[in-house]
Amino acid sequence: QVQLVESGGGLVQAGGSLRLSCAASGSIFSINIMGWYRQAPGKQRELVAIMSSGGTTNYADSVDGRFTISRDNAKNTVYLQMNSLKPEDTAVYYCNYIQKGINYWGQGTQVTVSS
Repeated sequence: QVQLVESGGGLVQAGGSLRLSCAASGSIFSINIMGWYRQAPGKQRELVAIMSSGGTTNYADSVDGRFTISRDNAKNTVYLQMNSLKPEDTAVYYCNYIQKGINYWGQGTQVTVSS
């Protein structure tokens, strides 16, 4: 089993920045993918950014150039630096961890961007 603990959400004005963190613990395998998804009210959960343990990244077009994903493999932690935030970035952000074909999810952290 893998447990995920997220932190860093909050309320920010448009144009501002936030940094999310997610620490994984438990039965960690060295080969994995960590990342972030988000879900706005009335919408489906969507990919924001993911990063493999080898360093490969993938970003949603809507955040590319504004958000940066990074990770510290020694700490089993993934970060999401969010800059130039827009009201449409408002959502619950979920940490995601995949290893050996199994998906794990964090509890979610609210990000609210005011206009």
